[in-house]
Amino acid sequence: MSDSRKPSVLFVCVHNAGRSQMAAAFLTDLAGDRVEVRSAGSAPAEHVNPAVVEAMAEVGIDIAAEMPKVLTAEAVQASDVVITMGCGDTCPYFSGKTYLDWKLDDPAGQDVAAVRPIRDEIRARVHNLVEELVPRGRG
Repeated sequence: MSDSRKPSVLFVCVHNAGRSQMAAAFLTDLAGDRVEVRSAGSAPAEHVNPAVVEAMAEVGIDIAAEMPKVLTAEAVQASDVVITMGCGDTCPYFSGKTYLDWKLDDPAGQDVAAVRPIRDEIRARVHNLVEELVPRGRG
């Protein structure tokens, strides 16, 4: 990918109410406008998991206003990197995209204490992703 265009990342999970929302928020927080960030779900929930909202607020990131979005083929086509988190075969596949599958516990139905380690694992993975996509000194 050329330096004239910023990379685009799509995070996908089933409900777009937990893991993908946390990942998108961390990427936006860590990379700022150097990366285009999207998230979606193959079967979106009605709202973001309240325990996820609370866990993110603990680290200074407010996602209370975020709404789960449905996964579309267009969103996948518009992304350079597609990171799946437990959506299985429901994620559309297009050649030429980079696909990563992050095996993470599902925060659905969990309390905030159970969400914290998932949040911290996602933050570490997103930090590494930022280093790969936009190395220091670029952007």
